[in-house]
Amino acid sequence: MLLSPASSADLLPKVIMGVDPGTQVMGYAVIEVRGSRVEVICYDVIDMKKLGTNHALKLKKIFERMLELIDEYLPDELAIEAPFFGVNVQSMLKLGRAQGVAIAACLSRQIPYVEYAPTKVKQAVTGSGSASKEQVARMLRQTLKLPPIEEAPKFMDATDALAVALCHHYQKGNNVKAGTKSWDKFLTDNPERMSSGTGTKKTPAKTKVSK
Repeated sequence: MLLSPASSADLLPKVIMGVDPGTQVMGYAVIEVRGSRVEVICYDVIDMKKLGTNHALKLKKIFERMLELIDEYLPDELAIEAPFFGVNVQSMLKLGRAQGVAIAACLSRQIPYVEYAPTKVKQAVTGSGSASKEQVARMLRQTLKLPPIEEAPKFMDATDALAVALCHHYQKGNNVKAGTKSWDKFLTDNPERMSSGTGTKKTPAKTKVSK
């Protein structure tokens, strides 16, 4: 599916993983970008509801599952949604930990990341920063030719993660790109950020779609 004009500097395939953090359900998605063509590799969720209130077990599951996904799909970059600032401080802290664990898993494989505010993701995909999850999912189905709603993942968190990945693709040239050179610049400009490396894999992604 052609989404934007191709650039001569953007012809090599790039694999982007999108993550929508959560402590009950965490959405993830993987897309492959070749020039202006975007292919959806997979989008699904990490379901932690059965773990009850044990937050430590949830963080452990997030880390281990993220590593499995990274090793399977070999993403070049991670795009992750920033925590939403709500009124419940404890919920915000738990969500921040979940996001941090997902980021740590990527950094342990030397995969750089970029954060996007929820309103930024919605604006990039639907044109409205106040769009609902249903509106985001509907726009993604139209843009990426996804299966009908009855064939889609049960949770909107998966399509939210797909929206984060697509937002990152749209932002190329307008935001800090997560490649090695620009990632170094980002760390220079933001010394408070920590990274274990800046390597980028060039292994082609698998193309089997999982649901």
